[in-house]
Amino acid sequence: MTRFRFLPIVLLALSVSAQSPDFRADAIRAHIRFLSSDLLEGRGPGTRGDELTRAYIASQFEAMGLAPAGDNGTYMQNVSLLGVATIPEKSALAFAKNGKNVIGPMKYLDEFVGGDQRQVEASPIDSEVIFVGHGVIAPEYKWDDYKGIDTRGKTLVMLVDDPPANEKEPDLFKGRARTYYGRWTYKFETGTAKGAQAVILIHTTDAAGYGWPVVRNSWSGETSYVRLAPGASALSFAGWISEDVAKKLFAAAGQNLDALTKAAASRDFKPVSLGMRLTGNIASTLRAFDTANVVAKLEGSDPKLKDEAVLYSAHHDHLGIGQPDEDDPTDRIYNGAIDNASGSATVLEIARVWSETKPRPRRSILFALVAAEEQGLLGSRWLAEHPIVPNGKISLAINLDALDLFGQVKSVTMIGVEKMTFFPTAQTVTKAMNLDIVPDQSPEQGSYYRSDHFSLAKAGVPAFSIKQGQEGVEEKVKRYREKDYHQPSDEFNPNWDFSAAVQIAQLAWRFGWEAANADALVNWKAGEEFAAARAASQK
Repeated sequence: MTRFRFLPIVLLALSVSAQSPDFRADAIRAHIRFLSSDLLEGRGPGTRGDELTRAYIASQFEAMGLAPAGDNGTYMQNVSLLGVATIPEKSALAFAKNGKNVIGPMKYLDEFVGGDQRQVEASPIDSEVIFVGHGVIAPEYKWDDYKGIDTRGKTLVMLVDDPPANEKEPDLFKGRARTYYGRWTYKFETGTAKGAQAVILIHTTDAAGYGWPVVRNSWSGETSYVRLAPGASALSFAGWISEDVAKKLFAAAGQNLDALTKAAASRDFKPVSLGMRLTGNIASTLRAFDTANVVAKLEGSDPKLKDEAVLYSAHHDHLGIGQPDEDDPTDRIYNGAIDNASGSATVLEIARVWSETKPRPRRSILFALVAAEEQGLLGSRWLAEHPIVPNGKISLAINLDALDLFGQVKSVTMIGVEKMTFFPTAQTVTKAMNLDIVPDQSPEQGSYYRSDHFSLAKAGVPAFSIKQGQEGVEEKVKRYREKDYHQPSDEFNPNWDFSAAVQIAQLAWRFGWEAANADALVNWKAGEEFAAARAASQK
């Protein structure tokens, strides 16, 4: 049995027992091995593997003696979803001019991917194609890519990233960092709000931050949605086209993609009609199903503060069974060992340590292994909208997503923590652990807006994810992102360094101890992005 003990440190709040908690690397290893096994079939939401995953997590919480925090006295917080899967052989899209196809019908998965967000079995599509640059409306930057154009019933083609910074405005859209305006979710949300029939994103590896195989694999199976309210608007098609198809489309329209991309980098950009129509039909299978967030609680010791909480989260789902691995055509199971069996396993070990910690913290500790993150943060969105403890009483939320198990590090990234009143504490604790806090190492990825903490932050909760630094393991991290991320090859490796997860567990536990025992709740600093939501949640 391998154990790792804290180095001596002076805690900022109460003193823990003389015996500092031990974290077990072998326990984390065992959890990851099971959660990423073929038996669980990739943990796709609403599947047999999903049920097994949730049952395993709940049994672990019960064995630790943690109280159930879900529905009707159980560990399950039910999340009702609708699965929509595009039927390739019954779906066809083409770009047409003067009634004739210029491009297409396009080949699904190779040239385009996506689906129908109207949650119906079939949607005919026939609409004018307009290029809207980056598709961004950002008053704080005096930016509007739509310039008052009527987009109702149109197909909007757009770039997938933020408008780029320039020499005169190096901090435009936070410079190199990806903002929420650059996320595909924002593009689809805005197109929906503008009444478009379809939104199509142009994929490039540089702009998206990942290659076409990641897009293909992520969209090749079933996509889950929260059911639409009656009368709600939605896109008949939301998807991507490859860069090669995009270049052909713009050329056929008498335009140049590179030239229009350059033009779209200016506030003066105006939407451009391509003189084309998107035509075709999207056919889908629909499947109503339930999944669940698996939630547990350790009650705090203070009679008043126990109604407040610190929250630990990680997502338990992955992509299920999908397209075969490029290097092994027989492998179609997306095991998701790093993404995110690693985070789930580490939260389980943190939960075990908390269950044995004496004395108990003043505030309560919540554990939420959430569902359907890969489908668009749906489980954490449900949690934020149906909180176990009111969002205004959650002092701090710490999320773990896709830990790098390549060796212990000397630095960590915690995007957003510098915007909280908790930041001085975070600095003190990391320093005591001989760790440096470093800025986002891949800001162009827009990491803050891609993981479950974001759902909670939007509800006002001070929330962030802990990510390891990359010193000494840069090549291994790069290889994972290029070869294994969202691929069947993201499989358990017994040679991984599980002490790396222990290191993050130690840090996350210490942060939780400080926040759970502090006199005051953590808050966003005045004027920060989510400060208004925090204030609203505490009224």
